[in-house]
Amino acid sequence: MSISDDFKAFLENIQVDNAETISLRYGEVTAALNKQFRDTESKTANSLQVGSYGRWTAIKGVSDLDMIYIMPAGKWDDYKSSGQAKLLQDTKEAIKRRYPSTTVRMDRLVVRVLYKDFHIEVMPAFKQEDGSYKYPDTANGGSWKITKPQAELDEMREANKRKNRNLRRLCKMARAWKNKHGVAMGGLLIDTLAYNFLESTDEYDDRSYYYYDWMCRDFFKFLADQPKQSEYAALGSRQRVRVKKRFETRAKKAYDLCVKAIEASGQKNERQKWRDVFGNAYPAPVTKSAAGESAAYSHVFRDTEQFVEDRFRVDIRHDLRINCEVTQDGFRPTMLRDLLEGYGILRPQKQLRFFLSGTSDLPDDIELYWKVLNRGDEAERRDMIRGQIVRDDGRGERRETTSFRGDHLVECYAVSRGVVIARDMIRVPIRVRDAEDEDYAA
Repeated sequence: MSISDDFKAFLENIQVDNAETISLRYGEVTAALNKQFRDTESKTANSLQVGSYGRWTAIKGVSDLDMIYIMPAGKWDDYKSSGQAKLLQDTKEAIKRRYPSTTVRMDRLVVRVLYKDFHIEVMPAFKQEDGSYKYPDTANGGSWKITKPQAELDEMREANKRKNRNLRRLCKMARAWKNKHGVAMGGLLIDTLAYNFLESTDEYDDRSYYYYDWMCRDFFKFLADQPKQSEYAALGSRQRVRVKKRFETRAKKAYDLCVKAIEASGQKNERQKWRDVFGNAYPAPVTKSAAGESAAYSHVFRDTEQFVEDRFRVDIRHDLRINCEVTQDGFRPTMLRDLLEGYGILRPQKQLRFFLSGTSDLPDDIELYWKVLNRGDEAERRDMIRGQIVRDDGRGERRETTSFRGDHLVECYAVSRGVVIARDMIRVPIRVRDAEDEDYAA
């Protein structure tokens, strides 16, 4: 397969896979609100799908739908004077009557309908003559704010046409990268940055899949070179889009990975290089035949690695950072990242305590899972690949011991209502430093 075929397959693999469920629940919520505010039960009238799903840039794993319910103009007098909380409360009660066993909560701006592995955020709003929407903000005693989602939907559609359908595809690939590497970026920020990148160049205006390796490389270079700023102007609406966490460093790493993948063009490890950027949705490398495997390896090992995408939906929304404390009898504890900066490797007979850094940005209702993966010839020879995903025991940490050489990985996942909303990985390189050293690893 060519690079063009691989990127086509990749984009097919990340297509939204729960559209039927989203449509069903969206229709039910719309019908409940139409019953409350208009005494009809239409499942399609008076509502608007916005956010990533509405812009057609969502991918497999999407865990939410943002929707606007368009209030009857005649109801404005009922809510205009300090009625922001009342409007959200009336919206909540209407949905709760339709879904009595489902968790429905008022938030500052929206009503959240929380299903088992999916949620809808409903914003009741009054449509204005210019096409914008006036919505309730219950903070600080209540006020009315303006949003312009239709302008964003329209500009996404038109820009996608101008850019040979590359804009939406780039937005989707950027989401796959975000989910793979735990980058806490909102959907509108991703779409805005992809839009800004393609608007800044005409290089890909008449090009398609065959050039997506270069396009992704150049996009991540564009992200890495962004000046540090707290917000951007959204495509179409030009409204403020907040930067939740800095992304330039991880974008620079993605750029470097793309360069390596392009340099590996035509080689047997090319696909794995791209999977390092985008995850397992990118086509897998061609495996050897059984005979070839037998000839290539003098030992047999079990490939026990598990992948979080096979167990949960992945939709990264929060920032998670893990660190590792390294201890050894007779020595002061040291942080792994500091140790690697000085020496680049770990020595044997050390205890490792992996834990969540204080900079992590996580909600309260999460479950933590850990994955410890041993890599290298020693792990295969000893049949100790590991890689199982296990639930945290409640302490928010994972303890390991260095014992044999290899380039090992420890990953942590934060799961909320069946969705991975944050993840981080730390590399544990354990090497032989001189001829006298024994085997060691994690």
